[in-house]
Amino acid sequence: MKPSHNRGIKRFYYATKYSMQGIRAAYKEEQAFRYELAAMLLLVPAAVWVAESGVQLALLWGSCLLVLAFEIVNSAIEAVVDRWGPEYHELAGRAKDMGSAGVFLMLILTAVMWGGVLYDNGLLG
Repeated sequence: MKPSHNRGIKRFYYATKYSMQGIRAAYKEEQAFRYELAAMLLLVPAAVWVAESGVQLALLWGSCLLVLAFEIVNSAIEAVVDRWGPEYHELAGRAKDMGSAGVFLMLILTAVMWGGVLYDNGLLG
């Protein structure tokens, strides 16, 4: 593998550029990402109202970002598996299922964090 000649700010620029391309691709190609982004656009302002501290705000926003991050990783896994070939293979199915499970666990984590903050702040139960 050829060593990268990008260093310092140039490396940061290209890393950011490629990350933005990935986010745009996820938005364009993945309906689940668009749904989760729409939910996040509702939850981020709600978190400002719900949170009573910076830590609570970070937990609420962070849990939403983790869902999006895991959705992108899941989509990347699916793209690589689909690129390999259309025929079914047990390992390919397992990889897709595990990626999906990661997103599912992040959705549960988000619900737990929101529930905990709402409970602590007397807005639930």
